[in-house]
Amino acid sequence: MNKKYRELFKNLVKWYYNDDFDSKIHTMLQDPNINKEELAQVISSLCGVEVNFSDNYLNDLKTALDNYKSAKKIITKLHNCSANCSTNSKETICQKSCPFNALVRNDNDNKIYINEEICLDCGTCIESCPNGGILEKSEFIPLINLLKSNNTIIAAVAPAIIGQFGDHVTINQLRTAFKKLGFTDMVEIAFFADMLTLKESVEYNHFVNNEKDFMITSCCCPMWVGMLKRVYDDLVKYVSPSVSPMIAAGRVLKELDPNCKVVFIGPCVAKKAEAKEKDLIGDIDFVLTFTEVKDIFDTFSIHPNELEEDVASEYASRGGRLYARTGGVSIAVSEAIEKLFPDKFKLLKTTQANGVKECKELLTNIKDGKISANFIEGMGCVGGCVGGPKSLLDKDLGKKAVNIFAENSNIKVSVDSNCMKEILHKININSIDDFNSKEKIDIFEREF
Repeated sequence: MNKKYRELFKNLVKWYYNDDFDSKIHTMLQDPNINKEELAQVISSLCGVEVNFSDNYLNDLKTALDNYKSAKKIITKLHNCSANCSTNSKETICQKSCPFNALVRNDNDNKIYINEEICLDCGTCIESCPNGGILEKSEFIPLINLLKSNNTIIAAVAPAIIGQFGDHVTINQLRTAFKKLGFTDMVEIAFFADMLTLKESVEYNHFVNNEKDFMITSCCCPMWVGMLKRVYDDLVKYVSPSVSPMIAAGRVLKELDPNCKVVFIGPCVAKKAEAKEKDLIGDIDFVLTFTEVKDIFDTFSIHPNELEEDVASEYASRGGRLYARTGGVSIAVSEAIEKLFPDKFKLLKTTQANGVKECKELLTNIKDGKISANFIEGMGCVGGCVGGPKSLLDKDLGKKAVNIFAENSNIKVSVDSNCMKEILHKININSIDDFNSKEKIDIFEREF
């Protein structure tokens, strides 16, 4: 997000929390030198809603926040973009950055627009735009009232979080930080990735019976899944019908406590769109990015490196934590297959695509029969989630931090997690054989 908008976001958070919201925005809109329509569009987006400027704008904005419903449209293109970053009538910088050609020029007014039917809300264009002409909606301000209430609000953090808020900040210091914001507790998404590791191991055992068979993992990446659904739909039949670890976390936590709210926190803009998919609505209540959380921490003077640890028992495995980087899913599933299905492990050949370009090349090769692997993983961002557009850390440093954190895990393979077995028992999954029961594993599945 443009630095100017990040400062405005921090101010909006502070004003809303301190009940200065109305007066401060009213004052801003009185400035005769500002474009009221553009400012209203920016404020609305930073508040997670869609409210156009009018004489009743502030009241409409407060009404939208009081009756908040998450908007399907995540990426907003500001109306006044002149597309002047292009040369010789060629593509603009944001057009060049879009992996799906979703940014198009209107021949009538020469401006750039988003083709919403193609856009996967990956957020690549946001970071590339030199003029701050593209924003994604932020969902924190609608969350503030919940955090100030007695509701059970769980922060579910992506495996890529380690290292993002400081070299030596521990997972237990982060739990303290989120509790200071008002969250009831913090859990690692890696724990729910462990559950999907078991599921995908069973799927592999089902899919792959000879050297010609293969399966495509659907775990983690909404860009990978979107690419398969929209561009390579003839390969969908080979995709494991699994939800992402984010969705698994929301579903399991809500099964255990139907009244809780679950907020996913990660480096990915596309996760905001994933949470709004028709078949997934309600599984995750809000999505925040690392960048947003950093700005929120700064606003409230929360410094994770200075906090005491809120220690929880070890529950996520090495494999689950490795989901944060390219190849991590393959490692986790491979190790589980080796323990659960040793005969099938002899057939196992994994391959990974790193970034959109490699994903397209790999899927094209599969269509053309030019593939020898039988467990296929794709990550839309180079490096995997550690390379997400809202990461705070260079992807190589992020990968290093994740690898160290994972290797120091007490639990190495998801199969060996007693804590996971206890939670699975609570949702009526009592053995690895139960993962063959369509009824019992419905909580971990979706239709593509």
